[in-house]
Amino acid sequence: MACYQLDDELWFPPVEAAEDNGLLAVGGDLSPERLLLAYSLGIFPWYSPGDPILWWSPDPRCVLFPGELHISRSLQRFMRKQPFRISCNEHFAGVIYWCRRLRAGLDGSGTWITPEMEKAYTRLHQLGFAHSVECWEGDQLVGGLYGVCIGRCFFGESMFSRSNNASKVVLVHLVDSLRQKGFEFLDCQQTTDHLLSLGAQEISRHEFLQYLQKAAVPSGSLESNFI
Repeated sequence: MACYQLDDELWFPPVEAAEDNGLLAVGGDLSPERLLLAYSLGIFPWYSPGDPILWWSPDPRCVLFPGELHISRSLQRFMRKQPFRISCNEHFAGVIYWCRRLRAGLDGSGTWITPEMEKAYTRLHQLGFAHSVECWEGDQLVGGLYGVCIGRCFFGESMFSRSNNASKVVLVHLVDSLRQKGFEFLDCQQTTDHLLSLGAQEISRHEFLQYLQKAAVPSGSLESNFI
């Protein structure tokens, strides 16, 4: 299938038109309006520095249902020691900074979190749609994650760890919070062995869209229910 070229109008092609690798469209912008529309339709941006904006809707999709989180015995023992302090939305800028820095590599090209992306998600945070969970060791930020929340859906974007088990502890706290608030799922976007070991699973794009429709408010009246 051909990849769609976006213009200044606020629209996306149907996700069923995506290529086999999940690529749906190219171009457009990272305005809050376009980003929120994209997530409400099961689409997210992901591209390398210097490339145009690429929009994806993969099939299958990796998700983690809050009630199916798997915590290993070793992680349970670690968490009982309470080595960290966990916070929410206390330092969004620091979380996205470390997510970008630890993936960038020596030449700065190894991450999709471009300055444009960082600015766009910070704006979503200011508007109440992007959220962070932080892990502290003393006054040092040693782990965290951030993502976008619409309705009862949390779309995970990135996480980092600078201390043993920090990112796992953050994820456990996030999923526990989502479970308590009645969220349908945590969207993990891409499948990894690490996520699968924590209870994530792959579902078809069609099934993902059904959960999305059930859990997200209509795109015309988007709201975040994370806080």
